[in-house]
Amino acid sequence: MPNLNLILLGPPGSGKGTQGERLQEDLELPYYATGDILRAAVKAVSDVGAKAKDFMDRGDLVPDEVMIGIIADRLESNEAEHGFILDGFPRTVPQAEALDKKLRELGRGLTAVILIDSTDEAIINRLSGRRVCLDGGHVYHVDFDPPKTEGACDIDGSELIVRDDDKPEVVSHRLEQYHEKTAPLIDFYRKQGLLNRIEGTETPDRVGESVRTLISTLSLEEGS
Repeated sequence: MPNLNLILLGPPGSGKGTQGERLQEDLELPYYATGDILRAAVKAVSDVGAKAKDFMDRGDLVPDEVMIGIIADRLESNEAEHGFILDGFPRTVPQAEALDKKLRELGRGLTAVILIDSTDEAIINRLSGRRVCLDGGHVYHVDFDPPKTEGACDIDGSELIVRDDDKPEVVSHRLEQYHEKTAPLIDFYRKQGLLNRIEGTETPDRVGESVRTLISTLSLEEGS
């Protein structure tokens, strides 16, 4: 399969993480979910984590200079030489411009931006039921994908929690941030001819089918 350099775009809770993990397995490409990277840094009490924690707890976007440094390190690594999947970056037009610059330095370019779109109402309903494994970060939903034992992870048995950034007041703020700062990326990438919209209010399996169909088309185009 030809190299695929992909961005997953969409509001928080639209299902980007679920589809990113599936693409990682299907395509055997590194999947960089910046939210997971930052939470790991916070848990490890790293310098990046210390800088990011206050912003994340409020539902604010982490400053550009922090995010750009994190992503640049990974795109320059050997594991990303055959392609990558980005989720959660870029979140602003300046970040997108910085990403374009970094890719040009590496002699590369984006293959596609996949917008998994959804309504605010659907997002709030989805995130209010999300539960995350305390130890491994495995994700469940009380309605759509519940654990076999309530409150416990199927994989490692650890406690399932509601993340601070999934609490209703924080979700509302995150959506405000998305509409103000991230949604302009839709036009940014549409003008570049890179944007591909997927309906995100469908079930994860239906969304996954749409994403796989799109990837198959992109792969054929890249290989032609």
